[in-house]
Order: sequence, then C-alpha cells, then structure tokens
Amino acid sequence: MTERKPHGMSAESWVEQQISDAADRGDFDNLPGSGKALPPGDDGEDWWIRGYLQREDVPADTALPMPLLLRKEAEDLAGAVRGLPTEDEVRATVADLNRRIEESWRLPAERGLFVRKVDTEAIVAGWWADRPAPAPEPVAADPEPALSWWRRLARWSRQRP
Repeated sequence: MTERKPHGMSAESWVEQQISDAADRGDFDNLPGSGKALPPGDDGEDWWIRGYLQREDVPADTALPMPLLLRKEAEDLAGAVRGLPTEDEVRATVADLNRRIEESWRLPAERGLFVRKVDTEAIVAGWWADRPAPAPEPVAADPEPALSWWRRLARWSRQRP
C-alpha cells in the first residue's frame, strides 16, 4: 500500500513521483502484454466493445436497438418457421413476433426506426409452399371377395381325389 500524499504537494506531482519510484524499483518490468502492440485505434470509438463481444462470444446483434432486432427477426422469419411441423405453430410464432413489434411501438426509439407487422397469411402461404407434397397413399389391391359357403364346398369337392 502506498503512503498518503504529503499535505503541501499537488496530486499530479505526487502521482508522478510514485510512478517514477515504481519504475526505478522495476515494478513495471516483465508485465503481461509487455512488448505487444496496442489494438489499432482506427477501428473507431467502439473497438473495445467489439473486442469484448468477440472474446465473450456474444453476437454483435445484441448491441442493436430493439426496432432493428425486430426487423432482422422479421426478415429471418420465413426460414425460422420452415422447420415447424404444424400451421398452428407457424401462426403462433408470427403472432408472438407481431405482439413484440406492437410493444416496441410503445417504447421511445430513435427517429426513423419503425418496424411493420408481419403478414401472417404470407408467411403461412410460404410455409405451405416449402412443405413437401404428401406422398400418395398406396392403393391396396382389392382383396379376393369372400366366397359363399356353397362355392367353397364346390371348390373343395373339385380338389378332392
């Protein structure tokens, strides 16, 4: 722990003195990252947040405003519902997205960021178009009609020696 700043000394000169004393003692020798280049600063002001998101494996979409996230989800909706098994589930997914879009209308947003609701019928029609055509049911061969008792008797008597 460092000593307290002397009463008559300015804070800047006291800090500078502490740094020069630590450098003289060798406290800054062999620090991790020593000799490595700093990240480039020409990436803009947000280079540190992009690096953090990349290190933590967080998608960059999480930094987008809510209307843009909803627009992106609406664009990807046709592909997202492709694997759903029933039309009711497709309609429920579209209804959930439209509900969240309506909720976003009530929140303050930047000027020009507006999301339109998704057309449910268009998504359902696309879902039906992507479905494979149902395989035709195999036509069963007509079973041999049951013979009356007297025809069975006649057949039996013919087969008998």
